[in-house]
Amino acid sequence: MSDPNALEIDTLAPYLEAEIPGFSELADIKKFNAGQSNPTYLLTTQSGRYVLRAKPPGELLKSAHQVDREFRVMKALGATGVPVPNMVHLAPEDSPIGRMFYVMDFVDGRIFWDPALPDAKDNAERKAIYDDMNRVLAALHSVDFEAAGLADFGRPGSYFDRQFARWSSQYRASETGRIEDMETLLDWLEANAVPDDGLVSLVHGDYRLDNMIFAPDAPKVVAVLDWELSTLGHPYADLSYQCMQWRLPHTSAFKGLGGVDRKRIGLPSEAEYVEAYCERRGIAGIDNWTYYLAFSFFRLAAICQGVYKRALDGNASNPEKAKTYGEAVKLLAGLAVETIKTGK
Repeated sequence: MSDPNALEIDTLAPYLEAEIPGFSELADIKKFNAGQSNPTYLLTTQSGRYVLRAKPPGELLKSAHQVDREFRVMKALGATGVPVPNMVHLAPEDSPIGRMFYVMDFVDGRIFWDPALPDAKDNAERKAIYDDMNRVLAALHSVDFEAAGLADFGRPGSYFDRQFARWSSQYRASETGRIEDMETLLDWLEANAVPDDGLVSLVHGDYRLDNMIFAPDAPKVVAVLDWELSTLGHPYADLSYQCMQWRLPHTSAFKGLGGVDRKRIGLPSEAEYVEAYCERRGIAGIDNWTYYLAFSFFRLAAICQGVYKRALDGNASNPEKAKTYGEAVKLLAGLAVETIKTGK
């Protein structure tokens, strides 16, 4: 059986040479194994290296896999100081590969897949890596999205209410069996909705360590990737989503920091990370932190359920790995319920 994600040089090369100035002699297409949402490829050409990111093949959930949104937001952020790759081309749905995709410049650097950073030089570099992640997140939430041409990139206000409705619907659409902790979590989030406080910023939607490229020789973020879930929303959604990493077990598929002696290896605590963010944003603190964390667990669980369903349907970008996401949904729901019960 042929791979539905495979791309042919003879199909792509003439189109890209016609559409991208300077693009010449496509020699190799290599699919990245990482990632579950949108298949991503390294293009090697005489003119340099590029990255192509496409919608997956097959039937897709409504509003999912919007690579055009990724292209638009990264194109806009290129002039703001938030580090993103240079965007080169957006192809329409009727492209030569039969679905929408975009091409961006390849960014050389390091991607850290383990949040405990065993590949870092020392504790000082580990601390600096986390601090730069924090700096970039605060910078993103400080972007004047109207000046960047993104005033219509989402609906301001009632972000958590709208996100809860969206991901509840997505979860039900991809549900493969009843999970009691997910039912408890859904009920609790609905009953404990936080009133809208008027805060609006551009949010990434999947802000975590392995969605960033760091400089080859410095603890500096040179590109933030995977903007598919970006929108105008609430800044604390991004912050709490990243802080889940402190709570996820290190032995899980998510490679969290749970069970890791963070102080010994130079990493900040969750409280210290949040405090640094607040200082950079000029705010005193964050109320309703338990709700934001519980919501983030729920949202990620809904995303994982969608990945799992696509694996069962044969449409996942990385099918074997995707099937493990069914168990991940149960893990996330359980951690959310634990967070609710302890209130911390």
